[in-house]
Amino acid sequence: MKIVNHRLYNDDDTPVPYRSTPNHGSEIKDLKYLVMHYTAGPSAEHSINWLVNPLAKASAHLVIGRDGSVTQIVPFNTVAWHAGSSSWQGIKGLNNYSIGIELDNAGPLEKSGDSWRAWFGTDYPAEQVIEAVHKNETYMRAWQLYTPEQLYVALEISALLVHTYKLEDILGHDDIAPGRKSDPGPAFPMDTFRSRIFGRSDDEPDSETYETTANLNIRVGPGSAFQTLSVSPLPKGTRLQATGEENGVWKEVDVVGEVKGSSDVRGWVHRGYIRQVV
Repeated sequence: MKIVNHRLYNDDDTPVPYRSTPNHGSEIKDLKYLVMHYTAGPSAEHSINWLVNPLAKASAHLVIGRDGSVTQIVPFNTVAWHAGSSSWQGIKGLNNYSIGIELDNAGPLEKSGDSWRAWFGTDYPAEQVIEAVHKNETYMRAWQLYTPEQLYVALEISALLVHTYKLEDILGHDDIAPGRKSDPGPAFPMDTFRSRIFGRSDDEPDSETYETTANLNIRVGPGSAFQTLSVSPLPKGTRLQATGEENGVWKEVDVVGEVKGSSDVRGWVHRGYIRQVV
């Protein structure tokens, strides 16, 4: 992908779909950050339709669907209304300093029989769910997982934006509006994004040891269709040793030591939720 005149283009020189919205400000004078969000809606199309509605009084620069599809709503050099009342390191009103990306994701879920229910009434199967404690909370909740396709595209675009606009950091809405907002939440692998894009300490170290960056399911095979092992979810911070086997975004690992009373645990995890450690 590439950026031309603050619009996102595919490698074949075609622009990504664009839906214009009246919900925006003027030109951004001091662009510093990339802010990640979840939509908390039933579909990408539903969220896009709302963000281009004048009644919403909200917008973002991009919306990324669960299939990896991308729609641009606001040019990258224009203020989008995604951050609201916010602050970071002494700066207030992050709309004026950031690019906002919305990821199609239901957000927090409640138990409903054998599945999990979003606030808008849709039920999701257990394989789409992670149970974790949000960093700004003290209790366990369920959250919808992001898809591999979605994370891959989000990482590619984020790296492009950081490089093009010399952005200083990637933040969550929950970083700049703690207590008021919980997106993108613990299902989003923020540590992995930052390390891969900025080349921080866990970017290509010599060690093949990893740790989970969220409570993470470990499966018998490389994909969400495979059954989870009985020790799932692995607690955040669980140490893992790579076996060398990979399949797309899935990596086979051995759990280091004992977890939930079991030892010699081997399985497959989504590499978007692990990071290498020295």
